[in-house]
Amino acid sequence: MHLHDRIIPYLKTADLYHLARLNSQWFWVDEPLLKAFIERWRPEMHTFHMPFGECSITLQDVAYQLGLPIDGEPVSGCLTEFENLMEHGKPAWVWFCELFGELPLQSKVKQMTVCYTWFHERFRVLPADATDETVRIYARAYILMLLSSQLFADKNANRVHLRWLPYLASLDDLGRYNWGSAALAWWATFLLRNDPGDQRSVSARLSLDRLRVHDESHLVIALSFSGLC
Repeated sequence: MHLHDRIIPYLKTADLYHLARLNSQWFWVDEPLLKAFIERWRPEMHTFHMPFGECSITLQDVAYQLGLPIDGEPVSGCLTEFENLMEHGKPAWVWFCELFGELPLQSKVKQMTVCYTWFHERFRVLPADATDETVRIYARAYILMLLSSQLFADKNANRVHLRWLPYLASLDDLGRYNWGSAALAWWATFLLRNDPGDQRSVSARLSLDRLRVHDESHLVIALSFSGLC
């Protein structure tokens, strides 16, 4: 989604502006390389198993590379029984309509999720004469997509979950949360897909198998350009 100038102040308040700039200008993901790394992930140790030992992504990496805050209030509570946090017990879809001005088509809804395509089609272009309230709606949509697709993506990879509504209700308070620690702790289930990229995954695996201690500097450079560090 396009990074409109008028929503940038809200991203800065939320401490998500650096991540948004990565997303719109510099960030790219090498999926085969990611697949090769995920296959080496050891959940019991929270490390990647490499020929020269163990390595992992640290909180310092998250803060430095993604520019996310690593202190503040924890991001929790709404991830499971999120409906309990709806304002005054308000139904989730009622609150959704209030925050975004309308409801998506039923074909774009599945349980408590909405297709990315609806947000992209509906909020991609901010009207030139948009009111301040309209700008806030577009800012919520951008931040919701940013959270769902960059920081907290799941195996569906094409849907936005309503669990983030309690945070989006107050844009001015988004900056008080510890997004860095939450992102580091978020690990989604990996499902290997049968696509042309699989051959590149095989090549990436072989490259990792051949790594030795003196190759670590090259590994850091590769991870940095892949958006992993």
